[in-house]
Amino acid sequence: MPIKNIAFLAVFLVSMGLFAFSVRRLAVMLKVGKPDDRFDHPIRRLWSVLSVALGQTKILREPVAGLMHAFIFWGFVVLLTAVVESILEGLIPGFSLTVIGIVPYEILAALQDGFAALVVLGVSIALYRRYVVRPKRLELDLHSKIDATAILLAILLIMVSMLGQNATRMLMGEPDLAQARFVSAITIPLFSSLEPEVLSVWFEFFWWTHSVLVLAFLNYLPYSKHLHILTSVPNVYFTSHRPKGALKPLNLEAESVEKFGVSDVDDLTWKQLLDGYTCTECGRCTDSCPANLTGKMLSPRKIIMDIRDRTFEKGPLLVAGAAEAVTAGEQNPLEKTLLHNYITPQELWACTTCMACVQECPVNIEHVDAIVDMRRNLVLMESAFPPEVQTVFRNLENNFTPWAFGASSRADWAEGMEIPRIADTPDAEVLFWVGCAGSYDTRYKKVTQAFAALMKMAGIKFAILGTEEKCTGDPARRIGNEYLAQILIKDNVQTLNNYKIRKIVTTCPHCFNSLMNEYPDFGGKYEVVHHTDFLLNLVNEGRIRISPAQKAKITYHDSCYLGRYNQIYDSPRETLRAIPGLELAEMKRSRSRGLCCGAGGGRMWMEEKEGKRVNIERTEEALNTKPDVIGTACPFCMTMMTDGLKAKEASESVKVKDIAEILYEAAQGESVSSS
Repeated sequence: MPIKNIAFLAVFLVSMGLFAFSVRRLAVMLKVGKPDDRFDHPIRRLWSVLSVALGQTKILREPVAGLMHAFIFWGFVVLLTAVVESILEGLIPGFSLTVIGIVPYEILAALQDGFAALVVLGVSIALYRRYVVRPKRLELDLHSKIDATAILLAILLIMVSMLGQNATRMLMGEPDLAQARFVSAITIPLFSSLEPEVLSVWFEFFWWTHSVLVLAFLNYLPYSKHLHILTSVPNVYFTSHRPKGALKPLNLEAESVEKFGVSDVDDLTWKQLLDGYTCTECGRCTDSCPANLTGKMLSPRKIIMDIRDRTFEKGPLLVAGAAEAVTAGEQNPLEKTLLHNYITPQELWACTTCMACVQECPVNIEHVDAIVDMRRNLVLMESAFPPEVQTVFRNLENNFTPWAFGASSRADWAEGMEIPRIADTPDAEVLFWVGCAGSYDTRYKKVTQAFAALMKMAGIKFAILGTEEKCTGDPARRIGNEYLAQILIKDNVQTLNNYKIRKIVTTCPHCFNSLMNEYPDFGGKYEVVHHTDFLLNLVNEGRIRISPAQKAKITYHDSCYLGRYNQIYDSPRETLRAIPGLELAEMKRSRSRGLCCGAGGGRMWMEEKEGKRVNIERTEEALNTKPDVIGTACPFCMTMMTDGLKAKEASESVKVKDIAEILYEAAQGESVSSS
């Protein structure tokens, strides 16, 4: 074997040994996390990899940066063939992929050159954006900036050395591939005047540079902020396939469990630790976070980066069984915790659980679950939560509603409407789940009454639970009080199952999400329909007759728990379009990118003390469309937008109305834009 191949074999074996050691280190640290079954639904998981990881569908939602990243990623996938070819050539003298013959070598050569050019273009755009355009979300600490630049320059050098290797090889007598290697051929004039001996030196220089850079790059990744290059595909494969809006229940009755929720990385699951490995630091999550963009401390990116940093700090000690700090004079890392030392309660309580961060993450990191898990620890283990939440918990315990209203008045909204109770109408085709806001909130009771009137108008045989209905547990659950939430959930499931309920319709997206996505974990399996879907079906079936309405301009605000959680975007819009005279104007941020109203995740009952109020930000965006009416489909959204209009002194000229109210007024021939 020639000395070149012997030397490369040594380099290759050392590199692979070091890489295997690094990968094993990372894999062993994942075992610090709790078990989590992520091996179900293999076909769906493979589809996620094909669409999200390989197809780059999420990252392409941002055209320029998306294409830039896609060029680099797709280039790497194709250019793995060139890497394999170079490495095998170093191990086997004269090796070439021409021996495989799966596709004509000319086609493979053309693909390699073409994608090399796209990678160079992508890297150039990335460097330009990072140092010239400088988007806010890319403003990171110096270490991260140097790391990102080093990675980009390494990729650029790998591409340049490959093209130089191809050009010099063609001049040294490789079969005529000038047309196929159309990018490499551009550089041929740079070397065409060289003597054969000098040309050979340049070829070896490019070949060794390319091969060693690839191996060095591979070994740098496990210690780089760009570890996601190795972990993004596995992370996407292990994406949760539970309903998007379902939190995993805690086993509160397990005798072996001494701690609930998450205070440190060993309380997280191995998948949540893998999320930390996989963070690309792109900042898309933080850029879309309503709390962050209105001046709150919360940054979803920081949450995930903190998980990663704490894993790398504590993980090796747990794996080694160390009981004290490795460096004298430092605080024992085992005495610190993820919660408090890395992530503050102030950050966690700012979250509205709107799921925008999860929606925008290009590698399917699950930020909200981690945030709620840490809230659970604060509430259940430390009894530490915003003081105003204590009143909410007390009301839920005593009145089965977040508000201070007696349970006996839950059905007072229906007085005079002759609405039957399910106890008296066991053959009702649908149960109307009214919800706490629909039962008690003065403004939202009008929505409840309008929806009930529409169902009666359409001849729907429905009934309500009346005083037997309790809060679904959503506020307590999102705040972190899993114990209280499960009490409410189990009580409701028992009531619903006793009546053998099969179909439920509700106006509240939070109730809708809980009943449909979370109640099955507790034995409550029902067909659950949101009233926007229900009403659209009635309109399409001709069971609600719409009179011509006066002209009005409406902008529709997407509820997070209806839209991002449950993908209901079209029904409310199609219902509005079915009303003659209405003009629908979309806000700048709408549908899957709609901005949260600020009330989710229990924020409805918490004071907003930092920065700008989220509902003001959203109200201003709505007012920019110059509407007569802001349409909503959620009681929390209605409250927040109404308060926003009052703060902007626009409540006289612009009204906030639910889809049910707008449709009811149109059916009655009333003006949609009136009070």
